[in-house]
Amino acid sequence: MLLFIAFAAILTITFGTVAMVTGSSRSQKAVERRIGGILATGDGAMANLPQVQVLLKPTQKETSFDWLLNLLDRYKIPQMLEAKILQADVKTSPLAIIFSSVGLAAVGFGVVYLWVPILAVQAVVALVFAYIPFGFLNFKASRRLKAFDAGLADAIDMMARALRAGHSMTASINVVAEQSLEPVRSEFSEVFKQQNFGLPIRDAMQQMLDRVPSQDLRVLVTGILVQKETGGNLAEILDRTSATIRERLKIQGEIRTHTAQGRLTGYILCALPVVMLIVINFLNPGYSRVLIENPTGRMISYVGVILLIVGGLIIRQIINGIEV
Repeated sequence: MLLFIAFAAILTITFGTVAMVTGSSRSQKAVERRIGGILATGDGAMANLPQVQVLLKPTQKETSFDWLLNLLDRYKIPQMLEAKILQADVKTSPLAIIFSSVGLAAVGFGVVYLWVPILAVQAVVALVFAYIPFGFLNFKASRRLKAFDAGLADAIDMMARALRAGHSMTASINVVAEQSLEPVRSEFSEVFKQQNFGLPIRDAMQQMLDRVPSQDLRVLVTGILVQKETGGNLAEILDRTSATIRERLKIQGEIRTHTAQGRLTGYILCALPVVMLIVINFLNPGYSRVLIENPTGRMISYVGVILLIVGGLIIRQIINGIEV
């Protein structure tokens, strides 16, 4: 059994390395995304142009794992992973994430198999290890989203000043793309480049919303699109939007300050049983052996782990349930 687990882990890591090496580069993915956005907004006739076919041909590389992608396409897994990779802005591919998850799950299962002969514990550890790549993507995407929200208000003020100076809407976006901080700079730069490719501003803004699922950005995009349809002073609209976003961020900061004690309490309550179990067994080896060897003890352990997870989720829901 141990040899099989080691073989599966080595095979998965090898396949993951091959997938990372043979995958498309970052620039190729950017070209695919821009041209795909243009084609998605056309009437279908543009897809038959020879120039577009020439541009698309070098970026469509076939790999040895196309059969796996075709299988996962039924459940939209590659599309969801690709969207999360774009939001996290990391250099990887859906195949690399999948193979890394399977490899870590095999490693975690094999390590626990040597120490704890309980299938449920082995399965839980394998699932935890399998979630590590996805958790890393979520962490990177969340941190990038927070950085984007923090710099969006200043970018909106920059756009408003550019409009008052006589620049067009496209030129004001270019000003933000050149002078704002990351990640706002790269996202608005992508919008400006897509407009240069011929994509309408509505579609370019919508694609930025797909890459950055920010509520503040949605307010900005809605204001800009409504102004284009109905008219009005866009600079004044941007000023009000910027003030609203700053006030929202201020209230969010106050809420996080008031809920800090609750979050810390949740972390302590969730970690305390595990830490105490490790400490007691370190001081008195074999103290909790009855929870592993005895059937009743195993059942109590399963119930305790389930209640611990449920309690942690309830505390998390209470703390994070306040939205502004």
